[in-house]
Amino acid sequence: MTDPIGIEIRNLYKIFGSDPEAHVEAVRRGMSKAELQRDHQHVLGLSDINIQVAPGSIQVIMGLSGSGKSTLIRHINRLIDPTAGEIIIEGRNVVAMSQAELREFRRHKTAMVFQKFGLLPHRTVLDNAAYGLEVQGISQSERYRTAMRWIERVGLKGFEKSYPSQLSGGMQQRVGLARALANDAPILLMDEAYSALDPLIRYDMQTVLLDLQQEVRKTIVFITHDLDEALRIGDRIALLRDGSVIQQGTAQDIVMRPADDYVANFVQHVDRGKVLKVGAVMLAQHGFDDLPEASIATDASIAEALQQMAASRLQALRVDAPDGKPIGVIPFQDAINAYTGSREATP
Repeated sequence: MTDPIGIEIRNLYKIFGSDPEAHVEAVRRGMSKAELQRDHQHVLGLSDINIQVAPGSIQVIMGLSGSGKSTLIRHINRLIDPTAGEIIIEGRNVVAMSQAELREFRRHKTAMVFQKFGLLPHRTVLDNAAYGLEVQGISQSERYRTAMRWIERVGLKGFEKSYPSQLSGGMQQRVGLARALANDAPILLMDEAYSALDPLIRYDMQTVLLDLQQEVRKTIVFITHDLDEALRIGDRIALLRDGSVIQQGTAQDIVMRPADDYVANFVQHVDRGKVLKVGAVMLAQHGFDDLPEASIATDASIAEALQQMAASRLQALRVDAPDGKPIGVIPFQDAINAYTGSREATP
């Protein structure tokens, strides 16, 4: 496995039109997307995007249709060229790469999973999964061995001789994931990869991705318009509107402290009990003389804490770190308040 690498997106702008560079400064000074289109017949795709993706993490980019999320992910491997800005990976600016450098970067540093699967219909599952390795010039025996390993890991053993038309949508998406993982690129770009799947299969594929991430530790940029999906899989989330980042942070940050009414409306129907973790709402303790005997892990959900306290008629639980050391207390009333959103719990 290759070591994970980070991504730094700096001051990224994308304007679509006949003379985009001429309007960057106006956008920097505050010209809106609507004004740019009305007065200059140019479309603002992205405006001053600054995002740091930690190595080995899942960064979710979410927003409604037209927010710029798919435009953004296509800048990372330069399927779209920016109007201004930088994308720094391993100390190199992807925007400044020559075409030859860019080809090598795409072959060895990034892999992409598409919403529409992107499988070659005349190739078997095995040949589809091995396609990226074939492009790299890897021998047939080696690429088949590698591809079969990932076919098995995504749960498709026995289907390697099948063709895409013989598979369900969820199975086809597993092939796309196996193909991306077979390349062993440190960066995995997933552009609405699960949006075409029905809810049950979608949840199953999220689980597959989370399980695999524990093993492969890729740096993943995941595009979605589904908030529940973003909250479930993202280490960090960036919420876009009209080409700009409205808020970014952890799921806890966004649910507990929405940046504005737009974000608050996004999260108002979220099941806070499942999303919020005990560690985010506990009371930190500096003296441990009177801590409750009953305990719960810091990464347990508020719903789990409430269930445990209700079942045992407890008024509080001790919160333990992963190493077993007590780090705080979660009172029953604070857990209720966090669950209902009646007041911001004390982090």
